[in-house]
Amino acid sequence: MGRESAYSARMPIRQLSETMINQIAAGEVIERPASVVKELVENALDAGAARVEIVTAGGGLNLIRVTDDGSGIPEQELVLAIARHCTSKLTEDIHDIRSLGFRGEALPSIGSVARLSIRSRTANGDSAAEIGIEGGRVSAVKPAAANRGTTVEVRDLFFATPARLKFMKGERAESSAIGDVVKRIAIAFPAVRFTLAGSDRSTLELPAADDSPEGRLRRVAQVMGADFPDNSIAIDAMRDGVHLAGHVSIPSFSRANALQQYAYVNGRPVRDKLIAGAIRGAFADVLPRDRHAVTVLFLTLDPAIVDVNVHPAKADVRFRDPGLVRGLIVGGIREALSNAGIRAATTGAAGMMAAFRPGAASYAHSGPANGHRSYEAAYRASGAAGFDPSRSPQRPLDMEFANGGFGENGQAAFDAGPLHSADARAGQDDAAEALLGMALGAARAQVHENYIVAQTTDSLVIVDQHAAHERLVYEALKNALQSRAVPSQMLLLPEIVDLAEEDAERLAMHSETLARFGLAIERFGPGAVAVRETPSMLGETNVQQLVRDLADEIADNDTVDTLKERLDRIAATMACHGSVRSGRLLKPEEMNALLRQMEATPGSGTCNHGRPTYIELKLADIERLFGRR
Repeated sequence: MGRESAYSARMPIRQLSETMINQIAAGEVIERPASVVKELVENALDAGAARVEIVTAGGGLNLIRVTDDGSGIPEQELVLAIARHCTSKLTEDIHDIRSLGFRGEALPSIGSVARLSIRSRTANGDSAAEIGIEGGRVSAVKPAAANRGTTVEVRDLFFATPARLKFMKGERAESSAIGDVVKRIAIAFPAVRFTLAGSDRSTLELPAADDSPEGRLRRVAQVMGADFPDNSIAIDAMRDGVHLAGHVSIPSFSRANALQQYAYVNGRPVRDKLIAGAIRGAFADVLPRDRHAVTVLFLTLDPAIVDVNVHPAKADVRFRDPGLVRGLIVGGIREALSNAGIRAATTGAAGMMAAFRPGAASYAHSGPANGHRSYEAAYRASGAAGFDPSRSPQRPLDMEFANGGFGENGQAAFDAGPLHSADARAGQDDAAEALLGMALGAARAQVHENYIVAQTTDSLVIVDQHAAHERLVYEALKNALQSRAVPSQMLLLPEIVDLAEEDAERLAMHSETLARFGLAIERFGPGAVAVRETPSMLGETNVQQLVRDLADEIADNDTVDTLKERLDRIAATMACHGSVRSGRLLKPEEMNALLRQMEATPGSGTCNHGRPTYIELKLADIERLFGRR
């Protein structure tokens, strides 16, 4: 009875008005002023602009004006430009999208919720023309004065939908979001000059550069800071027709959030979950979970194998083969990190310089060094638990590497003898002289029973002996994992895990790969798998949760990285307990051997927790401290 009453009381089906349709579309396309700037700047770039100027007031709510020197809009097409689903950028093939915009929704959506005017002149036009739209009401086209290109002016954003204004943040927050959008787009178009001026009289100017790799890096430095190029590694990888290029930061140059991770697909700025996850996976064993790499990555691929028409805002994409893309990103970054050799962040030296200045109480390092105390506390807590890998009943790997050379045994105190100047000692020992040309130089002393002081031809190097050796042991453990199957332990009774049928099928398809990691599974009727063996390194583990996490990982990324990351974390814990401790005195030959192994080990610039293992202070910096420069 109630259902009948509800149906009898409903309104009749009717066609929505054009204004209402546009306002509904605006709710998806125009989220905030930054969304308007994004759409208008993309239109300017699609028109071939070499110069784009943006002016805002009131955080973009009072005014947004975007002026470009692009091809312009012919007078007879201005009416179509503000009509819904009209565009010059799309052919008959929806899968062949090569422009930033293509849906034909932005301008009518903006005009339905704001006061919009468009003034444009083509290269061949004798004069300009202008059209306006206010809250959905279109005014007639009229003559205007303008140079070649287009000026779009948006005033009183959301005046026609005042409820939306309640969801806007303050002027400063909206202005910051606009700046982020402009910077994000500008990185992909280094040959275009961008200027952004706000009501607070601040101006962002990004001069044009060339479109070469060097020009792109200059534009990246304009946006992300001059420190980034010196602390980054170039990426260039190709797999099955998908090309990955760009730069990523060295592990010791990281941030507390992922805001400085920029990704582009065929030149389009995107915020993609798969790409973000791949970046995290690539840096998983060189950065702690609360630190994030700084990245600028460009993916170039056939438009037919990526769907950019997922959401009206066009920030999300879907790849036909997500596993290929994720594997390319993870593999490309890890290979670049491995080939880069040992490098310390330049900000480490800057922190040391700042600490030496008079009155400098502390220095906020840009890397993870701020978390030193928390890492040490975690380490002490783990040590209190009494974990000893050499006595573990599930000891899967040969720990000779960890217990030999720099291990606890045989590390007796030594008498360094009378102190001599570094130059005098170098002259006495030809071997030490040769070491000065190495990346980490020759060991000169150990201070506070934890820090190795070394000298190169042009710098002073300070090494955290525990952090450095921890990384060396960890890499050795990982290599052992990769060189042979992970040892497994058989369960007394198979564990049956009930899953959705599609999840069970995915796990069965990856069963051979999972077996290499010590996890033996097989189908057990519809919608279930039986687990017969688990990795020894995991010890007693929640098998149900492990399998479900793996199913989710495969569904999202078509990989089994979850299990690999768990094993890597166990290896990291073992490395921490199998490494030379702080407070142990090292002989000179031991210190030099540690430096040589660091130079030969990928990723040794940071420990397993993401802290820097060494800091390098150039001779020029030291001379500045003493007023010699």
